[in-house]
Amino acid sequence: MNEPHDKLQRQTLHFLLVAVTLAFAWVLLPFYESILWGIVLAIIFSPVQRRLLLIMRRRRNLAAFTTLLVILFAVFIPLVLVAASLIQDGSRFYERIKSGELNLDVYFQQGIASLPTWLADLLSRFGLGDFSTLRETLSVAATKGGMYITSKVLNIGQNTAIFAIGICIMLYLLFALLRDGHLLTQKIKRMIPMHEAHKQLLFSRFTTVIRATVKGNIFVAAIQGGLGGVMFWFLGIPGPMLWGVMMALMSLLPAVGASVIWAPVAIYFLITGSIWQGVTLIAYGILVIGLIDNILRPILVGGDAQMPNYVVFISTLGGIATFGLNGFIMGPVIAALFIATWDMFSLEKVAAEDETSES
Repeated sequence: MNEPHDKLQRQTLHFLLVAVTLAFAWVLLPFYESILWGIVLAIIFSPVQRRLLLIMRRRRNLAAFTTLLVILFAVFIPLVLVAASLIQDGSRFYERIKSGELNLDVYFQQGIASLPTWLADLLSRFGLGDFSTLRETLSVAATKGGMYITSKVLNIGQNTAIFAIGICIMLYLLFALLRDGHLLTQKIKRMIPMHEAHKQLLFSRFTTVIRATVKGNIFVAAIQGGLGGVMFWFLGIPGPMLWGVMMALMSLLPAVGASVIWAPVAIYFLITGSIWQGVTLIAYGILVIGLIDNILRPILVGGDAQMPNYVVFISTLGGIATFGLNGFIMGPVIAALFIATWDMFSLEKVAAEDETSES
């Protein structure tokens, strides 16, 4: 007699569950980056937390706080120092251009003069053969972009406050996850209506891929950016720290990577007659910077994540195109969960077919 009523109650509960979950996700959406990196850092440093927990005799608050200090000194303080050096290096680079010490017009005309006649004529047809014309074209584009930037100027204070709040949210969430992450994970596992083996596989794949992508990509990016910056300094290129950081960021893009930065500089050296500098930079970029990417990235990312290299490549590019810089994590994680889910479905289907054939 009560079955229709019980069914209605379950449907209502399910609808309410979906509605409040979507509403909660919508509330958290402005700070999804803070939440994402809080989760990522908690997963990466969870082994440190577990070891400190044993040393500190199961004092969870003290162990979590100590791990947070380790993260601050190992991650955030170096990032702040690099950012400060980058700003200083960029400012000096800008001042050299502004004072005329670095005359981009002269460099540009030297490059055009060194090109073959047919290529120089082709660039002239597109309005790219004269630096002043190119500068005017860029100025028009900058003016249009400035209209958008001006509309955002009044929000600078608000955006700064939101950024500071985001950092605080990330640190607070990170502390909470370090302290109670294992309890929260167990609770989530209990709520998911799946076989225990399937839940274990999904959670294991999730944490493994995050560790592999973050540690692998950041490690490779840091090495490539550092080596590229050293070579730029050796060749006397202004702003080596600036270009090193740019190469590190570009190295997050598979296949292309840091070559987006060093290759145009090498080409400029060649067409302006600086042959040994251009040849040195090309050889160094291919044999050192490129070799690191081709050897270490598949081992650290693809191997640990247990995914083919082409899947890592496509999912990373798609993730960056969809989620921005955070996509180098989101893309491979979604790809790994996709593969794991279809593997489970395939195994379930094979088991069902075997049971049917036996009966």
